[in-house]
Amino acid sequence: MLRKTIFAAIILGITLSVVLSTSAQIKTRAPKVRSEMLVSTAWLNTHIRDRDLVILHIGRELSQFEAGHIPGARFLPWSELVTTRDGILNELPPVEKLQALFTSLGVGNRGRIILYGDNSGLAAARAYFTLDYLGHGARCALLDGGLERWKADAREVSTKPVQTAAAEFTPRLAPSAVTDFPVMRDYSWIVSQQSTGGITILDSRPENQYRGEGASGAGRSGHIPGATNLYWMKHLESAENPVMRPVAELRRMLSEAGLQPGDKVITYCNTGVQASHSYFTAKYLGYDVSLYDGSFSEWSRIEGTRIIMGTNPK
Repeated sequence: MLRKTIFAAIILGITLSVVLSTSAQIKTRAPKVRSEMLVSTAWLNTHIRDRDLVILHIGRELSQFEAGHIPGARFLPWSELVTTRDGILNELPPVEKLQALFTSLGVGNRGRIILYGDNSGLAAARAYFTLDYLGHGARCALLDGGLERWKADAREVSTKPVQTAAAEFTPRLAPSAVTDFPVMRDYSWIVSQQSTGGITILDSRPENQYRGEGASGAGRSGHIPGATNLYWMKHLESAENPVMRPVAELRRMLSEAGLQPGDKVITYCNTGVQASHSYFTAKYLGYDVSLYDGSFSEWSRIEGTRIIMGTNPK
């Protein structure tokens, strides 16, 4: 009996060791890339006449769209995608307004949605975040390189107006896509008080604004305690060729910024626009991600909030 007990204990110990080892490997393994979130110009050129495909051109000026756009693309005005709330620019509009917007564009509840637009893909990333919040992110992809790459690849550009019919669009809200101030305050406190990981707060602004040396348009300068910095433009090859960098490079940059496999990621910037690209990139790389829409503009205006200057996250 004693021999059987000892044997059973040995087997249990071996089993536990295997389980713990496997758990550790899972924890340190990089999450799976969501490759469907990004499509090439070659892919779009092949599928451009697919029946259930919707292409959205997000821009500030209708005249630029009329001067040349991807054939079949529908114009989504930037002004309809964002609103000003409590003096903070570029906030999410009410859900009913967004529902009316995507209904009028004929987006509907089925099919693929391809996004491209102004500012090296930044407008498209904000549209992706918005649609993800509305529960339709799984249908969406960014056009890698946008209109810039489309033209560089000598593909057809149209100046013809696009006629669209309204199609019912049903929001299926994903509240976890958005972080508000009380939750952000808690995340900041947790990250500032511990060094065990699990949460990464990612500041998407230029380095000088993170350090508190450049104008941010906010009430005070610096960054949210616990935040690390990775300027969103670094995700791209260049402003002129705004294709995403290879996955290995993106992972390396995020790792150097402190992001670990399994981390919950919260992105922010000044008003939530630059953070939209970081939101897209982190989600593309397989992470669980949320965006603090009020961002530093809100944080810096609230009395009593801590702000860090310099390069030290905490």
